Amino acid sequence: MLDTGELARRIEEDAVSGVTSNPTIFANAIVGSSEYEGQKEALRRDGLDPEGIVRELMAEDIERACDVLLPVWKATGGDDGYVSVEVSPVLATDTQATIEEARMWVETIARPNLLVKVPATREGIPAIRALTAEGISVNVTLIFSLQRYAEVIDAYMSGLEDLIAGGGEPRGVFSVASFFVSRFDTEVDRRLEAIGTDEARSLLGKTAVANARAAYGLYLERFASDRFDALASKGARRQKPLWASTSTKNPAYHDLLYVETLVAPGTVNTMPLETIEAYQDHGNPEPPAFTDEDVAAARADLDRLGALGIDYDDVVDTLEREGVEKFEKSWRELLAAVGS
Repeated sequence: MLDTGELARRIEEDAVSGVTSNPTIFANAIVGSSEYEGQKEALRRDGLDPEGIVRELMAEDIERACDVLLPVWKATGGDDGYVSVEVSPVLATDTQATIEEARMWVETIARPNLLVKVPATREGIPAIRALTAEGISVNVTLIFSLQRYAEVIDAYMSGLEDLIAGGGEPRGVFSVASFFVSRFDTEVDRRLEAIGTDEARSLLGKTAVANARAAYGLYLERFASDRFDALASKGARRQKPLWASTSTKNPAYHDLLYVETLVAPGTVNTMPLETIEAYQDHGNPEPPAFTDEDVAAARADLDRLGALGIDYDDVVDTLEREGVEKFEKSWRELLAAVGS
């Protein structure tokens, strides 16, 4: 996409305003094509080990994508035009190592429109605060739980407060909180099917959207607080909710289920190319934003899960663990493939 100009064209013609990456995306690109063969061989001759080769390939792609998106970043005053790179998933339970690798990416890529992805694990929360306090823009990834999202917001605001207390300038800090959507339906639907009652079946395909809408309600509450108003008066930006994992996993569901139902001010929706193309083909060109009433209904749907005996905390803990494991598996497979 970089070599052919496709990314630049999609920015110009398709309203693409940012790019994300993760270990699975890079594994599919680097191992699944011949595009990187020449670079890999040159880096091998330079004496780099497989992990060094992978990081160099990632860094070059991210740098180039940042440069292509820089005009968007400038035109929007730093409100769009970002490219995300993820810290190694094997560090998801190591706070200090996560901080150090995030610093490495910022130093290596050195672009103002870079976001460093940090997972919202228990150990990731203090890393988010520490990095924000250093003025580093963070994409908080792998959020499934409303409680964890509240911790993410607190870590972001605490980091901004630390930054200001140290004499730093918050205007240059940008952040998104990436709520993973479709995987929630995948896990909950499995449990609803096992229950098998009419009440359970009535919730099939609804709880992922409910979870995201409830998260947006939390966002509205926290960023309308006196605490954030004090930060905003110093130039701080709101941390945008970002809907991730928005392609439908169940073929029985509409292919734009996690796009058209999650339109709201101040949000980001990350879509794979097939979802972008589906939206262009048959999406609603003026989708209505969901309302406060929709947020209340979403919370009620989540309460119905508990009444059916589905443990929300167990669902989100399972999804977080599996999300980290999936990215770690992709990372190790990528290193093994490059090594071979």
